[in-house]
Amino acid sequence: MFRNQKEFIDKLENAGELVRIKTYVNPHLQIAEITDRVSKHYGPALLFENTGTPFPLLINAYGTEKRMAWALGVAHLDEIAQQIEALFKNITGPKHSFIDKLKLLPQLGNIASWMPKEISGRGACQQVIMAQPDLTKLPVLTCWPMDGGPFVTLPVIQTRDPQTGIRNVGLYRMQVFEPTLTGMHWHRHKVSARHFNVYKELGKRMPVVVTLGGDPAYAYSATAPLPDGVDEFLLAGFLRKKNVQLVKCLTQDMYVPADVDFVIEGYVDPNEPFILEGPFGDHTGYYSLADMYPRFHITCITHRKDAIYPTTIVGIPPQEDAWLGKATERIFLAPIKMTAVPEIVDMVLPVEGVFHNLVIVKIKKDYPGQALKVMHSLWGAGQMMFTKMMIVVDGDVNIHNNLEVAQYISANVNPETDFTFSQGPTDVLDHSCSTMAFGGKMGIDATRKTEEELAMVASHYATNTIVNIDSHWLMQQFTEIKGINCQLLQAGVSILFIAVTKNRKNHIKELAQKLFDIEAMQTVKCVIFLEDIFDINDIADAVWRFSNNMDPKRDHLFIHHQTTSIIFDGTRKTKEFDGFQRDWPNILASTKATMDEVDKLWPQLNLGPLITSPSRKYQQQLYAGGAVAQ
Repeated sequence: MFRNQKEFIDKLENAGELVRIKTYVNPHLQIAEITDRVSKHYGPALLFENTGTPFPLLINAYGTEKRMAWALGVAHLDEIAQQIEALFKNITGPKHSFIDKLKLLPQLGNIASWMPKEISGRGACQQVIMAQPDLTKLPVLTCWPMDGGPFVTLPVIQTRDPQTGIRNVGLYRMQVFEPTLTGMHWHRHKVSARHFNVYKELGKRMPVVVTLGGDPAYAYSATAPLPDGVDEFLLAGFLRKKNVQLVKCLTQDMYVPADVDFVIEGYVDPNEPFILEGPFGDHTGYYSLADMYPRFHITCITHRKDAIYPTTIVGIPPQEDAWLGKATERIFLAPIKMTAVPEIVDMVLPVEGVFHNLVIVKIKKDYPGQALKVMHSLWGAGQMMFTKMMIVVDGDVNIHNNLEVAQYISANVNPETDFTFSQGPTDVLDHSCSTMAFGGKMGIDATRKTEEELAMVASHYATNTIVNIDSHWLMQQFTEIKGINCQLLQAGVSILFIAVTKNRKNHIKELAQKLFDIEAMQTVKCVIFLEDIFDINDIADAVWRFSNNMDPKRDHLFIHHQTTSIIFDGTRKTKEFDGFQRDWPNILASTKATMDEVDKLWPQLNLGPLITSPSRKYQQQLYAGGAVAQ
């Protein structure tokens, strides 16, 4: 593995996977705009050497599956799951003889060698001590025009349970307010938030330490959905195949990896008033809106002599964070199979579902109702509890082929019997819920049905035939319909996307009922209504919008005719038309000024022909208002 971040950079550069940018680029909006263009084209890692600060900046380092695998020390991400599965089987399998037990000793020795180790003395991360800690000396990005300010976006944050001493390592954004003051954006479901509550009960200050850089395994491990009490640095040790060596901080009773680039030491006072943090252009592709979070006071900043500031941007997918999510998808497939849901064959978190909105699970089906069992098992498994939509398939379908899996789902789903609706905790960033962090969930049983399951079907349902819909005629009959996407219907997938101008209460329900009075429509299993402000023919964008804007339990409607169809309202929800009481966020797009500035800079960036800004498309889709849509 890599002894430090520079070794990872050298690996990328030697493989032609990194571009150095020597011209000055402003960390305020410009770097993010360049990276958005590059990351959406799966382009190289970027090393900005002239940031207007003493430090270079690394971004998009994880921006492809290949680079993500390299960051974790493998050629392919599936190798890690295979290693975990082999280790688990060796340790837990039956041991029939004394020799079999002796063979286990090297495995146990390996595990011991991966445990984090505290060492004496100072680490490379403490070569330079800032005389006056000042976070503004780092090239901290402002990514999107309505962001509340600059944000540290790739911080590895350590907290500790004051009663048990157990460490937690997480990755939460940090808004910079002053040279020694940031927000600490940990959500209510996070372990660090639970630690904070314990410190509050004890009336004690909470030590917190933040690191940046070092072995790229650290940043990944901080995002990994590990069980409570499992040290993320143990996972990093497993990935590195050597332990993480920790040195003591200078002003806090905490330990940090010796090889990181920056260490930011400080504390949170649980008795201090929270600070208004945000808005922030988030991984959903929408702004997460301003809210109150704890204040983090910085007591010391140290760094390597050759420190490089690592960062990332998030936004409308695909972005660099998609590959961090892909790593989790592949790595944690094995533990889920071995401990919770043994019938799982494979699992995919499509990028359009922004991790928590959509998951597709493939199982080996042996009995009726098994898909339901899998859904409920996964909804009860750690961070899978946030999943909004879960689709279960079986058979020979390749769930990494979007069209193939869509055709399989369409062929095997009866809308009347194969949809399950529930409710429970949702991600804090889900803006579609009527109540923050609590909303609807949907499971779809798209497996082939057993005789017992077919016997329960009360009515015939439409087969997976190609349906011909006269879009032009429909738009003449219903003037609020501004676009119809029949691409999936023509590919044998019984889903129709309709763009509509919603202008009254119950509009979508009334329109759907009228549409299904038309005989041709009655053969369509599913209709998804979306707003007319974007290109309805862009299926990836349609899925992204739909999965973000819909609460499945609240926003579905069954239409009964000779068969049964289901419709979903994927439009924006408002107080006027929907009785929706929460603020609705805007989508993310750069300003015209920033796009024009980067266009002019482009010939100096060594990035080849001009890549048109994705924001030129999304600028046309912004709601009126700022981060909060009007």
